[in-house]
Amino acid sequence: MSQLSFPPLMSGLAVTGQEDPFETACQRAILGCDAGLVTYNLGADLLRAALVFAPEVSLHKSMAMLPTCGVGLQNALGALAPPEVAVHLEWGGGLRINGGRCGRLRIAASTNDPDAIPDWLVVGLELPLWPASGDPGETPDQTALYAEGCADVQAPALLESWARHALHWIARWEEDGPEPLHAEWRGLAHGIGEEAHWHGTSGTFLGVDEDFGMLLRDADTTRLIPLTTQLET
Repeated sequence: MSQLSFPPLMSGLAVTGQEDPFETACQRAILGCDAGLVTYNLGADLLRAALVFAPEVSLHKSMAMLPTCGVGLQNALGALAPPEVAVHLEWGGGLRINGGRCGRLRIAASTNDPDAIPDWLVVGLELPLWPASGDPGETPDQTALYAEGCADVQAPALLESWARHALHWIARWEEDGPEPLHAEWRGLAHGIGEEAHWHGTSGTFLGVDEDFGMLLRDADTTRLIPLTTQLET
């Protein structure tokens, strides 16, 4: 695998075989690696990567890195994929391409205390390039990047572009606050105004609060589901 090119504030670490770059990034973060480390595993049919952060704000604020990385991926695909390819973001990190489920973003941190400043935070990306099954009828709601007209999008170029666009949105979030990120994310969000089910709670997905908590309206009240509920241990 040739050396990939990342922005100056980032560095790359390739992993191979069955090694999970998300787990590797968490382990490196625990050991005190620098923020901006991008771990990645570019398989023949699956792109996996992770980005290490060193937040300077509380966990419930820094959870915004999950939608930030989602917007970065949409922007990256917008630059590389054909214009008719539609990318949307589920609130919990799921990714959709042309309406079909296509991979996910995941997140972990050194703490689950919403008011604490994490020592580290890691956002991971899993994006199938080819369908896992040879028969699309077996999983009609699942798709893969190359099955959606993106066969010319090379995984290394997509990873580099994701890192650049994610860094751009991180900078905007730091400099301009959450409003520009909110506006961009709302235009890409999947399921707003529709019935949603999260952690045993059902209702109409109204949108998100300032910290990207889900607003879920049932017959009696509007509930707030914090984005920290998506943290992996």
